[in-house]
Formats: sequence, structure tokens, C-alpha cells
Amino acid sequence: MESRWRASGMQPKKLLETFLDSAHRSVGQARREVRERLGPDHPLVEDVVQVVSELVANAVDHADHGTVDDLIGLTVTLTADSVLVEVSDPGSAASSPHIPRDRSAAAEDGRGLLIVDRLSEGRWGTREHGRGLGRTVWCTVPRTVPRTVPRAVRESPADETPQPLSREVTPQ
Repeated sequence: MESRWRASGMQPKKLLETFLDSAHRSVGQARREVRERLGPDHPLVEDVVQVVSELVANAVDHADHGTVDDLIGLTVTLTADSVLVEVSDPGSAASSPHIPRDRSAAAEDGRGLLIVDRLSEGRWGTREHGRGLGRTVWCTVPRTVPRTVPRAVRESPADETPQPLSREVTPQ
């Protein structure tokens, strides 16, 4: 099965483009749709599902949702050597996506983007769409990542040097 996903010169293929309600139930819906579209035999399915879960949860929790009609966009694109995930939301005037400085085991939240950073090998960033037009957080999950998040990621020491904040870059 592995060779099926290593097609040299494969053109990017959009597997999923959908809009989700700005509600916590959308996290599970996003996971199910991504798992179904990638299929159980895809070598990155668990990593991509984890990244989608973290990014959609962040969009639900941190975006400025003006009305119940605000939606979260989710796009998943398959390439020859990676899977590109893009999550768009209304954005936030109060904060921007970043990896928190306190990454101790006692920290109550803030592990989502740390997990995304590790699973994407640091290949993630944001695109701001202009005042009031929202933002997109994207990441590329490469074929070289481990199938699970290392224990060190889940229990990073608090005195570890903070990772750089998100990067304003366009996905490749």
C-alpha cells in the first residue's frame, strides 16, 4: 500500500474542502471527514487527524465569532510527499496563533500548536486576510514524521527555550 502514496510527480489533490459550524461538535466532525477521505491505509492518517483536531479546536476556542453563522473552513490537500491542512476562521483581534512559553506538564492548555509544530516539523504558519476578513492557519504534515507524538512533546520542561511564534508564510 505504501507505494500507492508515493507517486512521483503527483499533482496536488484536494481531498476535502468544507465549512464547519463554530462549535465544539465540529472537531469530531472534522476528524471523521478527514479520516474517511484519507482512508485507513494512508500512512499519515493518524497524524493528519491529530493536526486537524488541534487546529479546528483552536479555531472554535480562539476566533472572534460575531454570530452563530460564522463558519470555520477546512481544506485538506494531498501531495506526493505530504498532506497540507488549512483551517480558516474569523480571526481574533485579541491574539494570534502561537506556541505558549509555559509548556510544562502542569500547563492547563497550549499544547495544540506545539503538537502541530512537531507533527509538521515546524512547517506551519498563518495567513491574515485583512481587517475583519479572518485568518488561515496551515501546516504541512510530511511523510518523515513519527506516527505518534513523542512523550517529550507531551511533557516539555517549562525552562525549555520557547519556539518562535507563528510565521507569516505561504504553504509550498
